[in-house]
Amino acid sequence: MIISASRRTDIPAFYTPWFMNRLRKGGCLVPNPFRPTQVSEVSLKPEDAEVIVFWTRNAVPLLPHLRELEERGYSFYFLYTLMNNPRVMDPGCPPLKSAIKTFQTLAEQIGPDKVIWRYDPIAITSVTDPDYHKRAFRRIAGELRGFTTRCIISHVQAYRKAEKRFKEKGLECKTAGKEILGDLMRFMAGEAEDRGMEIQSCAQTVEFERYGVRHGKCVDDEYIKKVFGIEVGPNKDPSQRKACRCVKSKDIGMYDTCLYGCLYCYATGDFEKAQENYRRHDPSALSLIPLS
Repeated sequence: MIISASRRTDIPAFYTPWFMNRLRKGGCLVPNPFRPTQVSEVSLKPEDAEVIVFWTRNAVPLLPHLRELEERGYSFYFLYTLMNNPRVMDPGCPPLKSAIKTFQTLAEQIGPDKVIWRYDPIAITSVTDPDYHKRAFRRIAGELRGFTTRCIISHVQAYRKAEKRFKEKGLECKTAGKEILGDLMRFMAGEAEDRGMEIQSCAQTVEFERYGVRHGKCVDDEYIKKVFGIEVGPNKDPSQRKACRCVKSKDIGMYDTCLYGCLYCYATGDFEKAQENYRRHDPSALSLIPLS
């Protein structure tokens, strides 16, 4: 079983003590996000958790525990988001300079093949036009040369709540035309290749391969076999979007628990609720947020 920690929230950044407690105890409880009374018991024992996939923008709290994870026999890798959006879009994220330093430190400790850079989602707005993203991507790619071997990109999907947030901030999240988007993808593919990174897309319905960006998987069975020598099931995760190619995993996070406040976030429907859930969080509880 692959453990996803987590698509729904940033566990390394905000909930590392809880995660380590549950790891040492060997399991946790995870409510169904659509049927909260339906609760699953998830084993976190090394013999059951074949690979742990961390999704994060800030791994600092987890850094002191990496050796323990390895000593306990866990295989793991990071999907690490690094962008340089204006604060109005990503108000709670770490400053770029410190985020890059953390990424580099992480890669030095566990190896560049176990830290995948995510530059996503790419939102085309009045303050982040394609040229803005080109400059940001080039800068970050240059800093990460030698610290990662793969980059994952995607174009933002403007959910209804996200569109409302953008409008409240006086921003318009635009749908980029194929020609504009294609030019941006071609640029990013070239920048990544020049720095020794393969580049892939995440859950995209648009065909980017002609621009040098192939369809990819964030939870990737082929990658896991290559890096860890572990054979995992190749079947697509049925709980993910149709365009998502990730293989099956078990997510141990909960929605409405992330504190970054990113305008485009799909996992946080209510920022105030996320703050309240964080206040309710108990590092010793069986689930991320104590169940009633």
